[in-house]
Amino acid sequence: MQATNWKRELTIASALLAGGLFVIPVGVYLVGQRLFGEYGDGGVLTLAERIWGDFLTLRPAAWILVLGPYLTVHLLRAIRRLWWPKNV
Repeated sequence: MQATNWKRELTIASALLAGGLFVIPVGVYLVGQRLFGEYGDGGVLTLAERIWGDFLTLRPAAWILVLGPYLTVHLLRAIRRLWWPKNV
């Protein structure tokens, strides 16, 4: 049973990390394009490459952006545990 939970958590973490690396930059680009116009240095791929580079050089903003989906899931889990008792 423990191995199943570990595998499930690894699957969730991998999917959310992939979303943070590939989907979030596209979303940021599209929202930024609507609000501010074209991205100054290029297109969506340029923005994604910059985010990936910042992630690899350990810049906090990029880490928060990329890990945001996984951190959000953990926050929701914590709220659920505090809000609803296990017996219900």
